Amino acid sequence: MKTPSRPTSLRRRHPRGQAMVEYSFLNWILLFGLIVLMSVDLGNGKEEMNVIDVFLRAYQIYYDSFYFVLNLPFP
Repeated sequence: MKTPSRPTSLRRRHPRGQAMVEYSFLNWILLFGLIVLMSVDLGNGKEEMNVIDVFLRAYQIYYDSFYFVLNLPFP
């Protein structure tokens, strides 16, 4: 004799996507904290930037210097 199966609505659903939601939420909080709450004085007293802007400026300087060296006329 077969046991009757429960309807699909009563079966326990598998938790899907909860880890991704938690990961996204924590990343959003960290990014928001870096952008809004943290600022860095760059030494001259006039310009105050947040940490993300400082990282992006450093990456742009690295990128520009890398391609400057690649475009030199010396082999």
